[in-house]
Amino acid sequence: MFWAKHPWWLAFGLTRHYAFLLMSANPAASDSAYPSPTPPPSQRWWQNEDWLAIGAALPILIFTALGWSPKMPAFGWKAASDMSQTFAAGNLAISGLLLALFLGISSIALAASLGRRLVKFIPGAIVIFVLAWFAQWLAGHALIKTWGLEYVVFALGLGLLWSHVLPVPEWLREAVRTEFFIKVGIVLLGATILLPEMLKAGLPGLIQGALVIPVVWYACFFIAKKLKVDDEFGVILSTAVSICGVSAAIAACGAIQGDRKKLSYVTSVVLLCAVPMMILMPVAVQKLGLSEAVGGAWMGGTLDTSGSVAAATEQVGKEATQVGVIVKLSQNVLIGVAAFVLSVWWSLRGGKDGAASRERPSAAVIWQRFPKFVIGFVIASLLFSYLVPTAVAEAAAKPLKGLREIWFAAAFVCIGLETRLGDIFTLGGGRPALAFLGGQVFNILWTLILAMWLFGK
Repeated sequence: MFWAKHPWWLAFGLTRHYAFLLMSANPAASDSAYPSPTPPPSQRWWQNEDWLAIGAALPILIFTALGWSPKMPAFGWKAASDMSQTFAAGNLAISGLLLALFLGISSIALAASLGRRLVKFIPGAIVIFVLAWFAQWLAGHALIKTWGLEYVVFALGLGLLWSHVLPVPEWLREAVRTEFFIKVGIVLLGATILLPEMLKAGLPGLIQGALVIPVVWYACFFIAKKLKVDDEFGVILSTAVSICGVSAAIAACGAIQGDRKKLSYVTSVVLLCAVPMMILMPVAVQKLGLSEAVGGAWMGGTLDTSGSVAAATEQVGKEATQVGVIVKLSQNVLIGVAAFVLSVWWSLRGGKDGAASRERPSAAVIWQRFPKFVIGFVIASLLFSYLVPTAVAEAAAKPLKGLREIWFAAAFVCIGLETRLGDIFTLGGGRPALAFLGGQVFNILWTLILAMWLFGK
């Protein structure tokens, strides 16, 4: 098929048509301010970043479903001598194509909303992409990967470094579109959550995931409430603890239109907590005399990053690694379910102010509050699970992961650019960190009980 072999021609045609529709839809809207996370009822769809995020992700999903598999830059390195490979002409050329893709899709999606300010957005978006690229490169170091630290913490750090050392001019501020970048990444994430993979995880892994997530989520949320942590913070914390750390926190923050500073806080705590757990849990498995299967299920259900699960379980044995990866997968695939449930619940309760507790919202109000990009996430997951050929969907997982990380890294660079360092670590006076640790302790104990029950011989 011509389009499958030459997706760039199809991309150009659809992109040009899509841009024409956006630019001609409402010329008067071109000078309007960028939309707020909760748009007023009168706001048109081309000003609503939820629909814009779906529109931005749609061409990528179409092309990958047709067999397009873009190359990703190589970020892995161990020593200074390996740096030449990362900065080789071929690797930089691949990065340049991704920059063009990032700029093109983001600019087209935001064109009607930005209007003439698009001229300022483009150079700012280039700077954000470059910082995100360097964040991924730093995270690609062998030692960093061993410690389970992810690119998002480096993206946040580079954004903070820029905002504290260098000026943030108006043209750069115009490109700080944190929520838009996050939502595009979440829609792309949906295409990699393949529901048939849950069946491959096996019944014990699914049972453990089904029993860990709701119980641990409620326990962490309960602890947060007792510590007087606000509900918005509590939701992001609880979702990170109960599912899979950073990705779950990002999805939860997007689902409830949460504060990006709170997301940065939770991400930092997740990664800081993962390092000692990754070191201590394999020792605990040996001291407790647990089998490899039980130890792998325990670590797979409690460690919050896939990298830390792989690193920790490898210290115990091959069977521990296999079981740990299966359990982690069974929890990861439930991100979409959690995001959808959180979206509905948050909309019904009236957001962080809990307006729904005072009066019952109408269906129109619930729809207005509901984050529409979650629909794109769910549809992408269903389409790639059941309509896209299995071989194509599996082959698309790696490039889609790379593309998703571009938008997520850009989002965290933006968070850094619009945040002061003290704002992050002074949030809540330390109470959210205590809530996270309390939830994690409960998670460790509850998951150990389930692992011994489900995987013990």
